[in-house]
Amino acid sequence: MVCQGDCAEVIAEKIASRSVNLIVTSPPYADQRAGNYGGIHPNKYVDWFLPKTAAFKQCLAKDGSFVLNIKEKAVRGERHPYVYELVLAMRQQGWRLVDEYCWHKKNCYPGKWPNRFRDAWERLYHFTLAANFKMRQEAVMVPTGDWHKARLSNLSDTDRIRDLSKHGNGFGKRVENWVGRDMAYPSNVLHMATECGYKGHPAAFPKALPAWFINLFTDTGDTVLDPFGGSGTSLVAALELGRDAIGIDTDPHYCDVMRDAVGLHACA
Repeated sequence: MVCQGDCAEVIAEKIASRSVNLIVTSPPYADQRAGNYGGIHPNKYVDWFLPKTAAFKQCLAKDGSFVLNIKEKAVRGERHPYVYELVLAMRQQGWRLVDEYCWHKKNCYPGKWPNRFRDAWERLYHFTLAANFKMRQEAVMVPTGDWHKARLSNLSDTDRIRDLSKHGNGFGKRVENWVGRDMAYPSNVLHMATECGYKGHPAAFPKALPAWFINLFTDTGDTVLDPFGGSGTSLVAALELGRDAIGIDTDPHYCDVMRDAVGLHACA
C-alpha cells in the first residue's frame, strides 16, 4: 500500500493499531530536501518529528522495532546537536533506545572541508516499545572466515577454558567455543556502498540496508512501514523478502515512484 500525506495523519486514519512489525526509514535531514519536505531548520526538527514518532508508537506492534537512519549536519563549523536532542526527546516519549548501528559507506564521495573530513558513515538508531522484542539474529549471521582453521587446529590448555584477561578487566574468552562454527554473529557496523544509480529520489539508500534490518526484526508475512518512502527502496526489500509493505510520502511524485517500483496500489 502506498499513501500520500503526512505520515502521522495517514497512520491515524488508515493503519490499524499495533499492526506494523517494523518501521525502517530515513527521514529528510535538517535543512535538506527543501523543495520536497520544507527544509526543516535543525532548531525546529525535534518539534517537527515528535508528532510522527507518537503516531509510530500507536501503529507499531508491542514486539516491533523502529530503525531510524539519520545524520546530524554541520552548522557554522560545528555539528548541530538536533539528532541527539531528538533521541533524548524520544526516550522521554516512551521509546527504548536499544542500540546504535553504524552504516559505513564504503564508496563515500571525496571532498575537502577546512575543519573536518568527509562523512563516511551514518547512524541507524534502533528503538522499541518493550524490553522483549522480535529479533532473529540467526538470519543475519556471517561466515566465520578462514582464520579459525589454522587457529583451532592445535588448541592449548588455556584455549579450552575461559581465559580471563591479564589486565583484570573481567573480560575473558574460551577459544574452544569456536570449534565447528562456520557462522558468527555480526557486529553493529554495516559495511555497505551507497546507492550509485538514480532511483527516482536524490537520497535513496541501498536496498541491502533495509533488507538487513527486515531480516533481523521481522518474519515472513510481517508488515514493514516506511513513513518517508521516497524511492520505495524499503518497500522493494520487504516484498522481495515475503513481507507486506506500506509506504508513505508527502510528495505525490514519490508516491508514483514507489508504486512504479513495487506495483503497489494506492490508499483507499
